[in-house]
Amino acid sequence: MEEKNSKKSFYSLDNAGVLYTAIASSRITTVYRMTVELSEEIQPVTLQKALEQIIHRFPYFQVTLKRGFFWYYYEHTEAIPRVEEETYYPCKTMRQRQGKTFPFRVLYYKKYLHVEFNHSICDGSGGLAFLQTLIIEYFKLCKEIFPRNLGKAMDIDTDVDPGEFEDSFKVYYEENVPPPPGSKKVFHFPFELLDKGEYLLLTGFVPVAPLLDLAKRHGCTLTQFILALYFESIQEYIMELPISEKKKRRQRIAINVPVDLRKMFPSITLRNFFISLNPEIDLALGYYTRAEIIEQIKGYMGLYMNRKHINRYISRNVRNEQLIFLRIIPLWVKKLLMPLVYKRYGERGYTSGLSNLGVVTVPEELRPYVKSFEVFPSPSAESRLKMVTVSYENRLALCFGKTTGETVIEKIFFGKIRQLGIPVKIETNKR
Repeated sequence: MEEKNSKKSFYSLDNAGVLYTAIASSRITTVYRMTVELSEEIQPVTLQKALEQIIHRFPYFQVTLKRGFFWYYYEHTEAIPRVEEETYYPCKTMRQRQGKTFPFRVLYYKKYLHVEFNHSICDGSGGLAFLQTLIIEYFKLCKEIFPRNLGKAMDIDTDVDPGEFEDSFKVYYEENVPPPPGSKKVFHFPFELLDKGEYLLLTGFVPVAPLLDLAKRHGCTLTQFILALYFESIQEYIMELPISEKKKRRQRIAINVPVDLRKMFPSITLRNFFISLNPEIDLALGYYTRAEIIEQIKGYMGLYMNRKHINRYISRNVRNEQLIFLRIIPLWVKKLLMPLVYKRYGERGYTSGLSNLGVVTVPEELRPYVKSFEVFPSPSAESRLKMVTVSYENRLALCFGKTTGETVIEKIFFGKIRQLGIPVKIETNKR
């Protein structure tokens, strides 16, 4: 069914994409957002032209979802996506199952450019490559700026490498590797959910240098230090719950941390290629100091952040997809079963999520025109508050996405950063 050239008629879903298409709903949209703030208001006509100029370089994104008897798949289309002005809540569901929409959307509002991706098509690494390519093309057209160094953006005049759309899960899958341990019951936020379709974003911008210096003084990475502050904030919230909720004060807190597997395997795929680890602290053992939380995180990552252990996750995920009884079940049955399985074995195992996209750069010639980057996680029903971090130009964006109107966790978290003597600038879409 699949051709061997760089532009195919059909693209099978990767291992993660199979899950995301099955569980997508108006509540769990599986849509995440990348935002860039420019120094001037967006020119919609120019942005549309830039999108038209680059889309051929991403044929694996120029697709629509189609329904097979056993699985969904992506079919290439010659249609061109249209940019739209943002008018509603972010990360809203994409009606992919009707086969009439792209797995991404390009939006604008004043100085803000947003690209939202359905997680079935790519992870943050692939999404960032697309966004950076779009930004470069936009400034070629509106400012006649032609950067010498494209960084991680794609050269739209080069051929597509088949490795860009490979399912790297299957490429690096090893048989006979035992699965990782199952998840345990953990604490979940008891906050009231917003109405379906509503999603709140909140970003705290902080200078990178003082936070990085504190992390080094604690003998950990910047991500580990932020993770420790987040654990500490959730622990503080739980400890302040009334005595009547004593059981919650003895639960585990687990935070889902995605791991970009391109750092462990020689993959160039722009599709999904990550697994998630769940470091935890167990409040049944008592109160954790910041130093103890940091040691817990470092110990966990030291034990599990290696290729041998990561292979257990890859093998489990691919093996489950290849099970004979699952492969022969019709798609309509899978659509009923997989959301239930995900609720039971997916989000059940963690309290919240924290994803670090690292340092984002743009060509030197564009720096005066690009002010900030933000990335927001997809909405969730069980994990009602999640965070993504991304840094640009010595400023770190701590981006929360929420399906609840409650703000207590963010207040505690950013309060701790301010107590460290680090200023925080808060921005939100809350009306």
